[in-house]
Amino acid sequence: MKKLTAIAMIPLFVFALAACGTKNSSTNVSTSSGSSPAKVITVIAGTSPTFKNVTFIDTNNKLTGFDIELVREIFKRLPGYQVEFSQAEFKSLLLNLETKKIDFVVNQMEKNPERAQKYLFNKEPYAFWKTRVVVAKDNNSINSIDDLKGKKVITTATSASATLLENYNKEHNNAINIVYQNGAANDQVSQIASGRVDAEIYPDFLLPDQDPQGLLKPVGPILSRSDILYVFRKDDPDEQVLADKIDQVIKEMRADGSLAKLSQDWLKLDMTKPQV
Repeated sequence: MKKLTAIAMIPLFVFALAACGTKNSSTNVSTSSGSSPAKVITVIAGTSPTFKNVTFIDTNNKLTGFDIELVREIFKRLPGYQVEFSQAEFKSLLLNLETKKIDFVVNQMEKNPERAQKYLFNKEPYAFWKTRVVVAKDNNSINSIDDLKGKKVITTATSASATLLENYNKEHNNAINIVYQNGAANDQVSQIASGRVDAEIYPDFLLPDQDPQGLLKPVGPILSRSDILYVFRKDDPDEQVLADKIDQVIKEMRADGSLAKLSQDWLKLDMTKPQV
């Protein structure tokens, strides 16, 4: 996080010198005459803009989507903070967090034991997922994760779905051929529909948006129910303070209905309530 030390009055020549230096990423908040300007903390949110309706670049070249607009609304309600977004490949987001290039990850991140060991999560979920096996519409041979033995299953490195598949392979002698892909979700749809791979593990509520032509279908039982949270660095007091503040705003937005409305607007259903 980048902090700005506010100063009430500075001689003109100092401003002239400052104009020759680098631009500070934080700004002062105006206050009444005679009082010091308030400090504003700039927080960098990391995201991968390849998730349609969640975090993506629209036709006006604007970063937007459910996750993005939710974060913007959260920071409108956090006095003393402002947010900027940093875009990267999904597989790089957690590394960027560790190396302090960003302050938290905004990308429909599921909490699992592996991630919880390394990272701090906020406590208040802003969405909930149900994950299932997804196959081509005409594929009737796969009806469970056990049917994926000997099959090619596409996933994104470091994702929760990848972790689920990797843990399955640890217990089943690497029975599944995991294919790691860095492209957008619609690339995975085309690979499954064309038969280049056999399946993926995916949240079924997102499938209609990622696959508008109905080329795929979810099959079998629910593999996981996940809380969707933000990811922060562990053992960092500033990160803990930020996570706690974000939790409070999410609670307020859930209570006033604005959290559910954002979900309805972007995802066409309310994914902000625990799924049964």
